[in-house]
Amino acid sequence: MSKKVRWGVIGAGGIADRRTIPGMMKAGNAELIAVMEIDMKFAEDLKEKYSAKWAYDNVDDLLKNPDIDAVYIASPVEFHYDQAIKAARAKKHILLEKPMALTTELGKEIMAECESNGVKLAVGLMMRFGAYHQRMKEMIKDGALGQIVSARAQLTCWYPDMPDNWRQDPARGGGGALMDMGIHCIDILEYIIGSNISKLVAFTDTKTFKYKADDSSAVLFEMENGCTGFVDNNFNIPDAAAQSFLEVYGTKGSFIAKGTISQVDGGEVLAYLSDDELDYDAAQDRVDVEAVKIDVEFGDMYTRQIESFGRSILEDEPVLVPGDVGLRVQRLCELAYESSDTKKIIDV
Repeated sequence: MSKKVRWGVIGAGGIADRRTIPGMMKAGNAELIAVMEIDMKFAEDLKEKYSAKWAYDNVDDLLKNPDIDAVYIASPVEFHYDQAIKAARAKKHILLEKPMALTTELGKEIMAECESNGVKLAVGLMMRFGAYHQRMKEMIKDGALGQIVSARAQLTCWYPDMPDNWRQDPARGGGGALMDMGIHCIDILEYIIGSNISKLVAFTDTKTFKYKADDSSAVLFEMENGCTGFVDNNFNIPDAAAQSFLEVYGTKGSFIAKGTISQVDGGEVLAYLSDDELDYDAAQDRVDVEAVKIDVEFGDMYTRQIESFGRSILEDEPVLVPGDVGLRVQRLCELAYESSDTKKIIDV
């Protein structure tokens, strides 16, 4: 294999065109050589835009190309299973967008096929590569917030009715606001805090629009370390109305993050640090604690994602976001839907 991973992109429009391919172009160990879209004219346009060598309008022809080492699959979720199975059998390493497939059972089959063919599999939970998220995880691990007792993550957008939109049909996308955006919120909280969700209850509904997928979701959970938390996701809140808050509270302080749960490596994190040995204050006077602005070096989380998986392929480093992580957070979303349907608390 060359010193760079030679990539083919399946489903090269959408998020691939907006974020992942531009990030790939900046990766030192990656080379984009092929793009695939079902519209050949669109595929050719993307080929020219990114100076790729080949354009395809079907997966089979792309996978026959011996010069491709790995594929990034960013097609609608309904196609993930067939495309990933074919890629594994063609011995191509796979970066697979979330959710991995329409169900976790299908995702398990993808993992098994990759393992039997000696193919590495990573899942596109790119927010783990955000500079602030990595710094917050590091500080929590070092004890900066003490015992973590509460957390919240929010991600919303305005997503009105659109004809034939796969994200608005659970049969094609696996879910709605929860599966599309909540999966990131759940994952980033487990990642930052370093503990898994053990129990949850959820409320999902379609309150504003006419499509079948949920446009509103709220998940209340408990983690193995005792932390309780809340994840809220909506397709019916205007983009300008929500700040994508991420909050983590502990016995020594808190992180209040705004705008870090995003497709762009940015936002702001303020730390309010105190002391878990303070005496009880019967008057409940709030001691003025000056916020500490956490500084990080921003970059491109998609570039970091591509370079990380590239090192896994070229240097056999551990895959940082492997298939079992993708399956876990997708399963938590499935259990949240079950909780909403049955009106029961679910033990994970």
